[in-house]
Amino acid sequence: MKTPPESFLLFKEELRKAQLEKERLKKDYENKLADVNQELARLKEQIRSQQDMMRTTLEYASNLEVRLEQFKEEVHRSENQRKKSIY
Repeated sequence: MKTPPESFLLFKEELRKAQLEKERLKKDYENKLADVNQELARLKEQIRSQQDMMRTTLEYASNLEVRLEQFKEEVHRSENQRKKSIY
């Protein structure tokens, strides 16, 4: 059996190196993608937490507004009753 030409052996070695480099790059890409996905999940959780905090704050402010209106009405009624009781 004939031995393959030297150029074929060089090409085969270069091909092997290219395949190893491709695998290395693929692993690097997958690692970076996993890191980005993890960061994205963390940011989504932060956004959800901030949205919950904003929702709670708005509910609290809305309840305070309702209570303030009720208090104003109560003060107004008590002033009217006081005026009526004097005359």
